[in-house]
Amino acid sequence: MPSATATEAVPIETAHEDMIHDAQLDYYGKRLATCSSDRTVKVFDVIGGEPLKSSGHTLKGHTGPVWQVAWAHPKFGHILASCSYDGKVLIWGERSQGTADGGWTRVKEHTLHTASVNSVSWAPHELGAMLACASSDGKLSVLTFKDDGQWGADIFNGHAIGCNSVSWAPATQPGSLIHPQQSGAQPSAPFKRFASAGCDNLVKIWGYREDTQSWVEEETLDGHTDWVRDVAWAPNIGLPRSYIATASQDKTVLIWTKDSLTSPWVKTALDPSTASGAPSAAAVGKFPDVVWRVSWSLAGNILAVSCGDGKVTLWKENLRGIWECVSDMSS
Repeated sequence: MPSATATEAVPIETAHEDMIHDAQLDYYGKRLATCSSDRTVKVFDVIGGEPLKSSGHTLKGHTGPVWQVAWAHPKFGHILASCSYDGKVLIWGERSQGTADGGWTRVKEHTLHTASVNSVSWAPHELGAMLACASSDGKLSVLTFKDDGQWGADIFNGHAIGCNSVSWAPATQPGSLIHPQQSGAQPSAPFKRFASAGCDNLVKIWGYREDTQSWVEEETLDGHTDWVRDVAWAPNIGLPRSYIATASQDKTVLIWTKDSLTSPWVKTALDPSTASGAPSAAAVGKFPDVVWRVSWSLAGNILAVSCGDGKVTLWKENLRGIWECVSDMSS
């Protein structure tokens, strides 16, 4: 089979025995991790856009459906996190190549949550090895790998009824590309900040206070009328404007923009009725079904939206500041 071009999709046989909930490529795009309701995580080597048939490793340790997987930055080694309905977050590490028992081993088991853990997200590597977790018990937690080899854990109340998703802010300070710091000035330390989405229809932004050594709620984004299923903070190379995308059970996707550090967040709804192929009766600003996931491109200028109707649409902001659907794919 010829290697895939950018336009064609390649089906992948994972040998999972139940529904697949997440699939993530590592930093280099050389490894694919998948997770499923069959309680397992699988890792494949990817060559030329296709997984090698012989390369699959099955990671067993969860006792419920596994909702999400997340790769750590390669500077921390081959590290993978997974979260499950069983209330656990497992951190997996790959043993060095060439060892007799080459493969994956469980490095850490995080069991502080009392209900399903729905989302895990590694912080930007500049902040160190830190993992944020969102749980149906209403709490958020942040795991930190310390220099002495120990793991620290902060756990705090996030959203009433439950937390669905977490996404870290970029480590680059907004505007730093346009306003470079004065020569001789100390570079400002990257700030620890992330967004969470909840069953209270809200998105909350959390920042770490070094003076009190605690996470505090900085801002609340109130715009959805039903559970917020996913939140994604866009990568930033140092331009002044920050973007956050949120997807909801209310069938909408909101783009939140903040033009400077002091300005408020302003929301704009994506309008699928303007996309080519949209049904003529489509409601303005509403997708045909629940919107489950949103994901930014590496450059932060294209947003992928995954809808319950089986379609993935790609969105881009035009020069007039209007978001346009530039592509759609059916599964």
